[in-house]
Parts: sequence; C-alpha cells; structure tokens
Amino acid sequence: MSIPLVHQAGFVAALVDPSSAVPAGIVSYRGDNDAKRFAVYRNNVHVGLVAVLAAKYPVCRQLVGEEFFTAMARVYVAGHKPSSPVMIHYASDFSAFIGGFAGARSVPYLADMAALEQAWSVAYNAADETPATLPEILAIDPEDLSDLALKSHPAVGLLQSGHPIGSIWAAHQTAGVSVRPGSEAVLLTRPEADVRVTVIPSADAAFVDALLQGSNIGDAVERTMKDHPEFDFGQAMVGLCSLGTFSKPTAI
Repeated sequence: MSIPLVHQAGFVAALVDPSSAVPAGIVSYRGDNDAKRFAVYRNNVHVGLVAVLAAKYPVCRQLVGEEFFTAMARVYVAGHKPSSPVMIHYASDFSAFIGGFAGARSVPYLADMAALEQAWSVAYNAADETPATLPEILAIDPEDLSDLALKSHPAVGLLQSGHPIGSIWAAHQTAGVSVRPGSEAVLLTRPEADVRVTVIPSADAAFVDALLQGSNIGDAVERTMKDHPEFDFGQAMVGLCSLGTFSKPTAI
C-alpha cells in the first residue's frame, strides 16, 4: 500500500480510530478502499501497543496473569494512543487507569505496583549523573549545611503505598523474598548502571519528600521530626547517600 505524503496525516488518524473509514486516497492495487487490508494495519498498531505495556509492566502482568493483563491492556490501548513517537513515555498514566478499572479491584495493590514500574522506567531512562557522596556533603561547612537545599538525582523516585509493593516487586525478582502485610515507602535510585528499588523507613521517606518539595536540610529535618521524633538524620544520610539519592550540591 503506497501512501503519498499528503495522505499520511489521515492515514495515522484512521489507524488509531477504528470507527473511521479508510482515508480517501488510501487504495489497494485494485484502486478501491479495502477496509479489510487497512484493518491489518490497525490491528498491528493495537497489538504493538499492548506489547509495549506488557514489557513496561512485567510484575503487574505476572500478578494478574497473561490473559487478564492482555484484556486490560487492550481496553487501555483502545482509549489511549501515544502522543509521542518515543515509546518509553507511553502509558505513564497506566496506574491511574488501573485504579479506575473495575476488573482490577480484586488486586488492590495493582495500581501502586504500576506506579512503581512506571517510576522504574523513569529511573532507568533518566539522565546520567554522578551522585553526591556522604563525605562530599559533610565537607560543607556545618554552618551552611542546614541551609543547603539538596536536589535529588535525576533517577530518583519516591512512592508511598498502603501495601508492601517494594517487597512484592522484590519477590518477583528474587526467589525467597518474604512479603509482610503493611505500608511501605519505596525509593528508586540508580547509583550506577542498575536501578535499585529499596524499601526505606517512613521517617527517611518523609525527609526525602520534604527535600523533593524544595525544603533545605534544616527545614526538612524539622518537618520530619514533627511526625517522626525517632528520625536519625545522620543514619538517614548514610543510607540515602549510599543509594545515590542526591545530586552534587553546587557548593561541592
């Protein structure tokens, strides 16, 4: 099927809208608008996008099974087409879709797992940057440290869930990981080449969240201590820096 440049926009629009007629000027070798042949192109687009979802959300697929996931993905794809040719950006709202998908209510943590896998994709494709080390941060004058506004590394993601999504994710990566009911805070980092998914204490998550919202270190500690009086700043910084959470401050 030959597609003159003038007809390409109509061709693309009809591909993603099954209710549309075959675009004018898109004809078979016989000179007619062959709907059956055009349907092959539509189906290839649909199947390809379902495959993108399956690749991007593997743990979600494992949790509900191939058949259910494919059916759910087909519903999503029918109403959500790519706005960019870069497929790593596609289906970034799949978690929100799952949250409103009636068939997924029997797996109450599925939407949060999709959010984790989306964050994993963002972390994996984030810009390369060498994270700050603890000695580099501690080298800053103590009088200036409290006013320092630490920026997160480009790969960092923070999720807080009422379900043990970090442990569930880990159990799907490595055999023998135990999963206990309860809430979890999950930090995603990429200190080297691999994305790390780490369950962190709720106090540390509150501290990181305050920093992500723009608080300086002093204010972030104060905010965290209000709800988490057990928060240990020094211990938290050791763990967070070892995970590659922060970008190098401009003072370094």
